[in-house]
Amino acid sequence: MRPAAQILRAAAAAATALLLTAPAAVAGPPYVTDDPGPTDLGHWEIYNYVDGLDAAGSTTGEAGLDLNYGAAKDLQLTLVVPAAYSAGDVGALGAAQVEAAAKYRFLHQSDGTLTPDVAFFPRVFLPTAGRGLESSRTDLLLPLWAEKDWGDWSLFGGGGYEFNPGPGDHDFWTGGIVLTRQVTKALNLGAELWGHTRDLTSDGDFAGVNLGVDYRLTPHWSLLASGGPGLKNAAAEGRWDFYLALKADY
Repeated sequence: MRPAAQILRAAAAAATALLLTAPAAVAGPPYVTDDPGPTDLGHWEIYNYVDGLDAAGSTTGEAGLDLNYGAAKDLQLTLVVPAAYSAGDVGALGAAQVEAAAKYRFLHQSDGTLTPDVAFFPRVFLPTAGRGLESSRTDLLLPLWAEKDWGDWSLFGGGGYEFNPGPGDHDFWTGGIVLTRQVTKALNLGAELWGHTRDLTSDGDFAGVNLGVDYRLTPHWSLLASGGPGLKNAAAEGRWDFYLALKADY
């Protein structure tokens, strides 16, 4: 669910050995803003997640599986299978929009230069949502994501345009920027500025900030969390949002 806008949108010896060799750069989840780094060739990254956004007196969000597979060099295939919920005056629970995406990194950063990693990550939102929960149309997001790492620090961001058809819906720009730091071998912290232009004809533009944490529990499991307040049109578009996930990577 979480699109990101036009705003400048983690056993003893084995565990110890992995943590000592873990790469500094950590990007993408738990942030709304994505990153250009694909899942390693032949490996899986699986997020068991829940997220939410509080706006106009109602909290809405998703819970599900975010499946990512390194299908080829610089190519990641993604499938998100969520359930949607709404908690307000009238609560609801049901199927959400299944997402299918492919990330291709076509530019690689190099030491001593300003050249970043850059990837194209088109994403299709299928019309599988329960009535009244999410869009009943097929949406398409076409973003570019970039990242530059130096030492324990990483800066990534970008965004794109989402085609959002349907009565009352509005196509929009979305994106963000994130700065993270590898504090210890297991702990990565970050801060995010993200937003989007209006996605409904009756809405306005939105901007928000998040703080995030990625903590590696074992060689193959990590706990991720983020959250923060809205800054622009917060009452109508999002007073606060959160994301929590248990990640498996194999």
